[in-house]
Formats: sequence, C-alpha cells, structure tokens
Amino acid sequence: MDSSQRLFNRERTLHQILGAGQVADLILWRRKNQTVMILLVTLAAFVVFERSGYTLLSLVSNVLLLLVVILFLWAKSAAILNRPAPPLPQLHLSDEMTNEMAAFIQTRVNNLFSVSHDIALGKDSRLFLKVAAYLWLISVVGGFTDFLTLAYTSLFILLTLPALYERYEDYIDRFVLKCYIKLCQLYRKINEEYISRVQYWILEKKKLS
Repeated sequence: MDSSQRLFNRERTLHQILGAGQVADLILWRRKNQTVMILLVTLAAFVVFERSGYTLLSLVSNVLLLLVVILFLWAKSAAILNRPAPPLPQLHLSDEMTNEMAAFIQTRVNNLFSVSHDIALGKDSRLFLKVAAYLWLISVVGGFTDFLTLAYTSLFILLTLPALYERYEDYIDRFVLKCYIKLCQLYRKINEEYISRVQYWILEKKKLS
C-alpha cells in the first residue's frame, strides 16, 4: 500500500513504529503464547483483586510466602527421603531483552522530559493544549473508575487494538481517509455557505458603524 494512502502518510510499518523488538512482537501477537499468558495472568490478578479485596502488596507477599514455604518444605523432605529436589527452572533476563527494555524506557522518558521542558518554557501552545486535554480526560476517566480497572483495560486495549489494526490495516486506513476527505469537504462547504457569509456580514456591520 502506498504511503500516501496510509494514515499520517507514514512509510514505516506498525511493527517498526513500535520498536521492531520483543515488545512490538508481544503487542502485535508475534509471540502468541506469551501475549495470551500476559492477558490471562492480568485477568486473573484483576479478578482476585476485585473479588478478594486484596491490595497488590498484600497479595504479592502472601503468594511469595506460600511459594517459599512450599519449596522449602519440598526441598527438605526430598533431602530426607532421597527424592529429587524441586524442578526449578533457571530464570534470568537475557542481555538482549534487558537492553531493549532499557532503550524503550529511555526513549519514552526522554520524550516526556522534552515535552515537559517545552511546555514549562511556553514554547509550544498547541502542545500545551494537547497535554492539558489529555490530563483532563484522564482525570474524568479516573472519576468513573479505579486505577486497577483502568490499568487492566489499558493493557487489554494495548494488546488487542494494535494487532487488529495491523491485520486490517488497509481497510481501516482507506475508511479513515475517506471519512477525513468527506469531513474536509463538509467543512469547506460549511465555510463557503455559512462562515464566509457571517464574516462578510460582520465586516459590513463594521463599515456601517
């Protein structure tokens, strides 16, 4: 598909825009098992928090306590009974994954600092209005829901909408561009038939006064 027919005339793919790394693979379901696992784990955590009234700190502490006790007793009983020890996998973060996460976080934090700096110095009024509108929207949404629900909903949207968009990218881009063209035509029509007349009427009033 030609870049002129894509949203914002972009030349890069959605996977490249998201970083073309493991994070992008997870968001776009290139690693389906891991993405499904994340969704299931977060859903289970959301249900547990909502139903049990646990806080995050108390739940994590209790789960870790139970896990440590089970593994400790298992290892001790295995040593006494000459049984094999608990089959614990060697968990570790690879250098590649750590570097990608660090680079991703660094880029986003630097962009945030840059935006905050420009707003604080009053360099970009349009950017200030956008940030103010986003913060106001977050405040409104926060008034209707709690942080836990908002976090899970945001994660669910992050792991579903980009993948759906990538799959039906051509259809969505064509539809959005057609809607944009029609809105532009409607705006020009309204501007020619009504706004220009109002402006002309105001100018005439000023001349007469």
